[in-house]
Amino acid sequence: MTKSIWINLPVKDVQKAKAFFAALGFTYHAQQSQEGERACFFIGTQKVVLMLFKTKQFEQFVGQAAADTSKGSEVLFSIDAESRAEVDELARKAAEAGGTVFAKPGDNQGWMYGCGFADVDGHRWNVLYMDMSKMPGK
Repeated sequence: MTKSIWINLPVKDVQKAKAFFAALGFTYHAQQSQEGERACFFIGTQKVVLMLFKTKQFEQFVGQAAADTSKGSEVLFSIDAESRAEVDELARKAAEAGGTVFAKPGDNQGWMYGCGFADVDGHRWNVLYMDMSKMPGK
């Protein structure tokens, strides 16, 4: 059935978005990229594909306007971290690369540690480290 999942995002400036995700440590995939038009990255060991398209091209694909991320969020992307330190590191990298940390790293429900950030185009991301040994009911 499903072999992979692709996240397609509209971006105002492909180069700026490309630099942001490269700074986070996502793996650039030149074969699926076109300079100035689109950029492709792999996320994590499962190699989830992140495609960044100029907003106009994205709108042609979906047949409607892209969401205005300054007014609302259509989706929250979540990334599984291997440690609390990795959560802290991604929050730091996101801020240094021009993103906005909207939820500083911290504990949640006694078994999760996470943060939230918006990329340079306002798309929202969540990074979580989950200590399954402390999960209620375990």
